[in-house]
Amino acid sequence: MAFRGRLRLAAVALALTALGGAALAAEPEKAAAGKPQTDKPQIDRPLGVVELFTSQGCSSCPPADEFFAELAGKDDIIALAYHVNYWDYLGWQDTLSTKENTERQYDYMRAFGSRSVYTPQAIINGRSHVNGASRKDVDGALARMDRNGQGMRVGIKVSRTSDRVMIDTGDAGGGPTDAHVVIVYFDPPQMVKIGQGENSGRSLTYWNAVSDIQTAGMWHGKAQRYEVPMSEIAKKGGCAVLLQSVGKDGMPGPILGAAFIHKPDRL
Repeated sequence: MAFRGRLRLAAVALALTALGGAALAAEPEKAAAGKPQTDKPQIDRPLGVVELFTSQGCSSCPPADEFFAELAGKDDIIALAYHVNYWDYLGWQDTLSTKENTERQYDYMRAFGSRSVYTPQAIINGRSHVNGASRKDVDGALARMDRNGQGMRVGIKVSRTSDRVMIDTGDAGGGPTDAHVVIVYFDPPQMVKIGQGENSGRSLTYWNAVSDIQTAGMWHGKAQRYEVPMSEIAKKGGCAVLLQSVGKDGMPGPILGAAFIHKPDRL
């Protein structure tokens, strides 16, 4: 399904503490709070990032949502679902949609030089878009970008203590050297019974539905650490970090690295 229009870019800033490579050692009194740890072994360079733009009011979306649930269960894929609001007029207001999600899709539209948006749309590594319901297209794009050096070339490691989360980004190793550190918060998986509209009467389970997007800081091609209060992470169902280049016009560009900070794995 396609929809035309323009929305303004809305930027949300999050204040974080960025430390240079020389400041990576913990202060003695902070180290006593506990050694950094992770919930499970981290994959610092996943295969890729799949951003699905979907809607509960779109009759073409359920197959994409089902396929996305499989992607969300994989540890080597950062899968994020952005519910948009422009199909609400069809009779059902998407319970997970936000204006910011819709704006992000329009930003991608402008970045790609497209003339319209559609659902289900899957953005792969911030570089190209395919039909989000096509397993062949999504898997093919991920594999092709991995072979061509357009995958996650900057490693990101996440660790935590009792009161903070540490995000360590690697070196550029060639290519673009400036990017935004973007924190994407998402809800835990949840079942929604749709009462009206094109999917009326269906009960669908939605995974990793994005609830907030915040730009945390800047990365300039060198190894760097960012710290986030654990209290912020605890408020959300889950979250991921994207290292995403941004054009001079402010439009989103290729995603250079990504990792889960917290990933819920049950209903």
